[in-house]
Amino acid sequence: MNRTLILLLALAPAGAAHAQTIGLTPLGEARLRYENVDQVGIAADADALTLRLRAGVEAKAGRWSALVEGQGNIAVVDDYFDGLHGPATEPLVADPQNIALTRAQLRYASPGFAVTAGRQRLGFDDERFVGGVGFRQNGQSYDALRAEIMPVKGVKADIAYAWSVRTIWGIDGAGARQQAVSGDNVFANLSAQTPAGKVTGFAYLVDQDEAAVQGFRLSSQSYGVRLDGSQPIGKAKIAYQFSHARQSDWQRNPNDYSADYWLADVALDLGGPRLGVGYEILGADDGAALTSFQTPLATGFKFQGWADKFLVTPPDGVRDLYATAGWSWKAVGPLKAVTLQAAYHDYRSDRAHSAYGDEIDLLASAKLGKLTGSARYARYRADGFATDTDKYWLQLDWTL
Repeated sequence: MNRTLILLLALAPAGAAHAQTIGLTPLGEARLRYENVDQVGIAADADALTLRLRAGVEAKAGRWSALVEGQGNIAVVDDYFDGLHGPATEPLVADPQNIALTRAQLRYASPGFAVTAGRQRLGFDDERFVGGVGFRQNGQSYDALRAEIMPVKGVKADIAYAWSVRTIWGIDGAGARQQAVSGDNVFANLSAQTPAGKVTGFAYLVDQDEAAVQGFRLSSQSYGVRLDGSQPIGKAKIAYQFSHARQSDWQRNPNDYSADYWLADVALDLGGPRLGVGYEILGADDGAALTSFQTPLATGFKFQGWADKFLVTPPDGVRDLYATAGWSWKAVGPLKAVTLQAAYHDYRSDRAHSAYGDEIDLLASAKLGKLTGSARYARYRADGFATDTDKYWLQLDWTL
């Protein structure tokens, strides 16, 4: 945190507290989650009941704000392999017990310009390349300096330099699952609003400067373009996303490779029911390990199914053809934001187009006051890759 503290002190304006009234806002969250995993090849099921608590405070004075937040994750029922402790005689649930300083940031924001320094959460676009891994109990944050510049209406430059990634593995992280991974990471995109939607050009330079993290082999540079928009069709609306990127080795990565990323996603929103279809490709180069398109800093849970079989892209890449359906209601009796969702994924390799397997994902969620409850299910059936797996989640979230 030394570099973070230096940045905070350097950016703090002398005497600002005397010129402005300081407003304090308490921050508080709680999440209780039960996760069960039944995986072929592992005799015992995983049963994880974890409780995450977050608390902090944000102080604002004019255009300046300072935020500090800490969290703890407790395993109430710990019949699971957390990735760090003990033998893997039970399936992995990546929520180890932890206590951490998750955010400690100073921010200056004015019309057309904002800069944030310190430990913070970062999320770019849909978090396919850089995200906060919000589903996991410990989450992911960054020691970083971020600048957001809006020179004219509808145009935004968003640039961040991160020298440390605080991973989901927490204070006991070690080996390939370290607490923090250092490196000179640079994330940048330039977006403009057009009649067709938001067009974004991006560059994500990921530096995994730790020998234990796949021996530097996850360092990469990705350059691409993305379109995200929607258009009305009568009383309905069609939303779409299209993206392409090219990735190659960077920094001390010993592999000499290049691979492509493609995404096409279209959804029809009928004001309640919603139907969608998409095709996502993480390409492969020569079929060697870690020469396929990798996204080690992504919020991986959001993509390619909730069973988490493709968090590391296989050597032959992966093609995900998926269909989604859902229905949402603003209110059902005392419940608000009631949602039902379903998705089907068919997975194949990029090289040779061999079958991997398929997956069904289901979700039901609703809000009551400050509580949000959800139930999820993921069913992966292997056909040449990984093993059959069923996962269940029951979750309660409370926000101050």
